[in-house]
Amino acid sequence: MKSVGLAASLGALLCAVGTPALAQEAAPTINSGDTAWILTATALVLFMTLPGLALFYGGLVRAKNYLSVLMKVFAIAALASLVWIVAGYSIAFGGDGLWWGGLSKAFSNVGTESVSGTIPENVFLAFQMTFAIITPALIVGAFVERVKFLPVMIFTAVWLLVVYAPVAHWIWGGGYLAQTFGTVDFAGGLVVHATAGVSALIYVFLLGPRKGFPTDLSVPHRPGLVMVGAAMLWVGWFGFNGGSQLAADGGAGMALLVTHVAASVATLVWIALEAMQSRKPTLVGAATGTIAGLATVTPAAGVLGPGGAILMGLAGGLVCYGAVNLFRVRMKIDDSLDVFAVHGVGGMLGILLLPFLSATVLGGTGEGVFVDQLLSLLIVVAWTAFATTIILLLLKVTLGLRVTEEQEYEGLDTSLHGESAYN
Repeated sequence: MKSVGLAASLGALLCAVGTPALAQEAAPTINSGDTAWILTATALVLFMTLPGLALFYGGLVRAKNYLSVLMKVFAIAALASLVWIVAGYSIAFGGDGLWWGGLSKAFSNVGTESVSGTIPENVFLAFQMTFAIITPALIVGAFVERVKFLPVMIFTAVWLLVVYAPVAHWIWGGGYLAQTFGTVDFAGGLVVHATAGVSALIYVFLLGPRKGFPTDLSVPHRPGLVMVGAAMLWVGWFGFNGGSQLAADGGAGMALLVTHVAASVATLVWIALEAMQSRKPTLVGAATGTIAGLATVTPAAGVLGPGGAILMGLAGGLVCYGAVNLFRVRMKIDDSLDVFAVHGVGGMLGILLLPFLSATVLGGTGEGVFVDQLLSLLIVVAWTAFATTIILLLLKVTLGLRVTEEQEYEGLDTSLHGESAYN
């Protein structure tokens, strides 16, 4: 009994001494597998922009404007990277405020020892940087063949700090929408596609249509390049959605799987719709359908199962096809490369369908509440439209947005950049 009492007393003493240490949370540790996957995903998402999006957009315009599109996408990638380093990352992920993350991590003050989840924070920063690169680059498709170069660069820098980074904080950085509505946006239906799509539409309204639109434009000039660019986007999207799991696990695998399934379904839907409408399914149409499926599944890739992905791809193909015909064909809105109709409509559609198609009966996780998703969508769209309008109006009255008629007729490759794609 005496020895038992002594052992019990010793055990109690050890527990008392060890309690403070045990109560503390274990220090975050880096998982090499997760880190390797996010490093790979980062490269894949950058590959989506350079060269994927550049070639996709470049092939869709006239030959005399091909290089101008590549130039804008290429320059935006470089500029967005610096803006993200200087302040964008800090605003999005630097703190726990409701509306912005502050400037505590300005100039990427994260250090080599800082950890985010199970990966180094500098890897997380780089991964998120590639999202900040592709989002303003998507907007390029709305204003091709008629916009000045410098205003695009200024718009990109300001827009990233005023629109993209705050919205990323509201949803992914634990800000207002995450805290108030528990918004589910796995890889950017709102943060990326809705903001880019709505901003593209505002840009089109303030810029006006291309000369000769809609009858005298012989586009696209290289359908083969469109397909190559779309294929690169399709492959890169595995990093975009699969990497958003921020771990090398079954969730990442499912996100990758449903991404591919939805893209495949939307591609076939677009082919079928073109065949029924004109009896001539096109390569450009098939590629556009792929992007529609990818954009639509993006916000829900982390919560869908294969069954939900099939339905998401079906909805994305049908609705985005209808949106292209509505906005560009019937309403004659010169969103030149259908940024709003494909990316904006697709991303917002995915946000709203998510609560239904993530049902467990379809293999999903059952996440998402429709009313919360809808309110989040309305808030993001309202802020994006307001802020984008202010930025563009200021640029329009100061630098001007549009090239001269002579420059537009000559083509932006030679009139703005002094180069020609084809000699």
